[in-house]
Amino acid sequence: MAALGNPGSASGPILMLAAKTKTKKKNFVQQKVKVFRASDPVLSVFMWGVNHSINDLNQVPVPVMLLPDDFKANTKIKVQNHLFNKENLPGHFKFKEYCPQVFRNLRERFGIEDLDFQASLTRSPPVKGEGQGEGLLFTSYDRTLVVKQISSEDVADMHSILSEYHQHIVKCHGSTLLPQFLSMYRVSVESEDTYLIVMRNMFSHRLIVHRKYDLKGSLVSREASDKEKVKELPTFKDVDFRNNMQKVYVTEEEKEKILEKLNRDVEFLVKLKIMDYSLLLGIHDVVRAEREEEEAEEPSCEDEGEAENGVNPTPHVGSYGTSPEGIAGYMNSFKPMGPGEFDPYLDVYAVKSAPGAPQREVYFMGLIDVLTQYDTKKKAAHAAKTVKHGAGAEISTVHPEQYAKRFRDFISTIFA
Repeated sequence: MAALGNPGSASGPILMLAAKTKTKKKNFVQQKVKVFRASDPVLSVFMWGVNHSINDLNQVPVPVMLLPDDFKANTKIKVQNHLFNKENLPGHFKFKEYCPQVFRNLRERFGIEDLDFQASLTRSPPVKGEGQGEGLLFTSYDRTLVVKQISSEDVADMHSILSEYHQHIVKCHGSTLLPQFLSMYRVSVESEDTYLIVMRNMFSHRLIVHRKYDLKGSLVSREASDKEKVKELPTFKDVDFRNNMQKVYVTEEEKEKILEKLNRDVEFLVKLKIMDYSLLLGIHDVVRAEREEEEAEEPSCEDEGEAENGVNPTPHVGSYGTSPEGIAGYMNSFKPMGPGEFDPYLDVYAVKSAPGAPQREVYFMGLIDVLTQYDTKKKAAHAAKTVKHGAGAEISTVHPEQYAKRFRDFISTIFA
């Protein structure tokens, strides 16, 4: 993907649509909303498509209940030879949304309004951040959502678990450490397909994450590389966690709540024969944030601070309402917040350190990489690693029940 440029605006285009649905073929649909564009053609089409699909979905009544067909459904739009906004949008492109009714239902269960979702993704281009694993990762400009590039195999895996995932979210009333999957798309530009999935940002939309760990409960090859360690925000691993004598200081009540969610989610993953997931742990140091805020008391320093932290997918955002274009409109009604404060409605993965803890911190905890099923490839990797490290070694590639037990045992030890 090309580097992001300055977004420009587009006037309302006239499109020819070829929708593969049982409804009548739609022609010459007028786009009503003015949308900012990214200079990257894939991102431009993505933003255009999200805007178009949410507008379309708003015209469709919410079904009383989801049907089996909703878990296989998709909507497709093909645009040919249009004459609008040529400097930003390609002349030919296709946009496909997977299971629109299912993801609309999931957004509702996660407390995310469609208009807020639309604003976060289309008001200004998503910003490129650090990837977790393969594929590019973008953060919405207001830092509430993450857009991840995935493979066509991931799309198939997502389809295979979507019905069970939806049931799990219904049962736990949206209270989960699993990723909050909010939508999934295919963008086709110049005969090249890009698959994208949108999730809630596990880190804060306003608090800097000063340290982060990817924990699997294995100590074999689970240390950050030298190359990783020199990054501004390295992703540390299990061995680093142990060597740093890191601990999570929360109240006993919070610990019980977290472990209860974790156990419920892990049982769900075992049932689906999923493994190789991690606990992503982000740590916000309140004292450091206070010091940084004091050093940047002049209004102009805030922007400089954000630029310096450009590689951090969740840099600091100032008080709500200070910059209408920089922060989504729906946040503007909230009162200003100081260092270490967060809105639990938006930062659903966040928990404060316990009163009297050695460090004043905010922790962000969520499960990531939950689409790896224990298939032939993993079985082969497990056999190879067993030969190399011995049958008793704590390798990361083990079958799902073993993986879950070891993972839960390890996570229960991270708390002080």
